[in-house]
Amino acid sequence: MQPVKHIVMWNLRGESEQERNDNIDTVKREFEAIRHEIPGLKLLEIGVDISRIDYACHVVLYSEFESVQALEDYATHPAHLRVKAALGNMRTHRYQVDYLG
Repeated sequence: MQPVKHIVMWNLRGESEQERNDNIDTVKREFEAIRHEIPGLKLLEIGVDISRIDYACHVVLYSEFESVQALEDYATHPAHLRVKAALGNMRTHRYQVDYLG
Protein backbone atom coordinates (compact mmCIF):
# COMPACT_ATOMS: atom_id res chain seq x y z
CA MET A 1 0.00 0.00 0.00
CA GLN A 2 1.33 3.44 -0.94
CA PRO A 3 1.66 5.97 1.85
CA VAL A 4 -0.42 9.13 1.74
CA LYS A 5 1.66 12.28 1.93
CA HIS A 6 0.08 15.28 3.63
CA ILE A 7 1.78 18.65 3.25
CA VAL A 8 0.50 21.84 4.84
CA MET A 9 2.15 25.26 4.65
CA TRP A 10 1.28 28.30 6.72
CA ASN A 11 2.06 31.95 6.99
CA LEU A 12 1.78 33.16 10.56
CA ARG A 13 0.79 36.40 12.23
CA GLY A 14 3.31 38.55 14.01
CA GLU A 15 3.59 42.29 14.57
CA SER A 16 7.32 41.77 15.00
CA GLU A 17 9.82 39.13 13.94
CA GLN A 18 9.97 37.95 17.57
CA GLU A 19 6.21 37.52 17.75
CA ARG A 20 6.22 35.57 14.48
CA ASN A 21 9.11 33.42 15.76
CA ASP A 22 7.14 32.73 18.95
CA ASN A 23 4.20 31.60 16.81
CA ILE A 24 6.50 29.38 14.75
CA ASP A 25 7.79 27.81 17.96
CA THR A 26 4.21 27.16 19.06
CA VAL A 27 3.36 25.41 15.78
CA LYS A 28 6.47 23.23 16.07
CA ARG A 29 5.85 22.37 19.71
CA GLU A 30 2.16 21.55 19.24
CA PHE A 31 2.66 19.24 16.26
CA GLU A 32 5.73 17.52 17.69
CA ALA A 33 3.74 16.79 20.87
CA ILE A 34 1.18 14.68 18.97
CA ARG A 35 3.68 12.76 16.86
CA HIS A 36 3.07 9.47 18.73
CA GLU A 37 -0.64 9.93 19.42
CA ILE A 38 -2.02 9.50 15.91
CA PRO A 39 -2.71 5.95 14.67
CA GLY A 40 -1.45 5.40 11.13
CA LEU A 41 0.93 8.38 11.21
CA LYS A 42 4.27 7.12 9.90
CA LEU A 43 6.25 10.36 9.70
CA LEU A 44 5.83 13.96 10.85
CA GLU A 45 8.27 16.80 10.21
CA ILE A 46 7.94 20.51 10.83
CA GLY A 47 10.16 22.74 8.74
CA VAL A 48 10.80 26.45 9.16
CA ASP A 49 11.64 28.53 6.08
CA ILE A 50 15.20 29.80 5.96
CA SER A 51 15.00 31.54 2.57
CA ARG A 52 13.10 34.61 3.83
CA ILE A 53 11.92 35.34 0.30
CA ASP A 54 8.70 37.30 0.18
CA TYR A 55 6.56 34.54 -1.37
CA ALA A 56 7.74 31.72 0.93
CA CYS A 57 5.55 30.29 3.67
CA HIS A 58 6.87 30.47 7.22
CA VAL A 59 6.25 26.84 8.24
CA VAL A 60 5.61 23.51 6.52
CA LEU A 61 4.21 20.28 7.94
CA TYR A 62 5.27 17.16 6.06
CA SER A 63 3.60 13.95 7.16
CA GLU A 64 3.00 10.46 5.85
CA PHE A 65 0.07 8.21 6.70
CA GLU A 66 -0.42 4.49 6.16
CA SER A 67 -3.61 5.03 4.17
CA VAL A 68 -6.21 7.53 3.03
CA GLN A 69 -8.38 6.32 5.92
CA ALA A 70 -5.60 7.06 8.43
CA LEU A 71 -5.34 10.62 7.05
CA GLU A 72 -9.11 11.03 7.24
CA ASP A 73 -9.10 9.77 10.84
CA TYR A 74 -6.30 12.22 11.70
CA ALA A 75 -8.49 15.15 10.64
CA THR A 76 -10.94 14.41 13.46
CA HIS A 77 -8.56 12.89 16.02
CA PRO A 78 -8.78 14.66 19.41
CA ALA A 79 -5.01 15.34 19.46
CA HIS A 80 -5.17 17.05 16.07
CA LEU A 81 -8.23 19.03 17.12
CA ARG A 82 -6.30 20.21 20.21
CA VAL A 83 -3.49 21.47 17.98
CA LYS A 84 -5.94 23.32 15.74
CA ALA A 85 -7.48 24.97 18.80
CA ALA A 86 -4.05 25.88 20.22
CA LEU A 87 -3.02 27.53 16.95
CA GLY A 88 -6.24 29.51 16.86
CA ASN A 89 -5.98 32.50 14.58
CA MET A 90 -2.17 32.77 14.46
CA ARG A 91 -2.28 31.57 10.86
CA THR A 92 -2.90 34.08 8.09
CA HIS A 93 -2.72 31.67 5.13
CA ARG A 94 -2.86 27.89 4.81
CA TYR A 95 -2.08 25.69 1.81
CA GLN A 96 -2.46 21.92 1.61
CA VAL A 97 -1.61 19.07 -0.74
CA ASP A 98 -2.41 15.38 -0.15
CA TYR A 99 -1.12 12.76 -2.58
CA LEU A 100 -0.25 9.10 -2.93
CA GLY A 101 3.40 8.35 -3.19
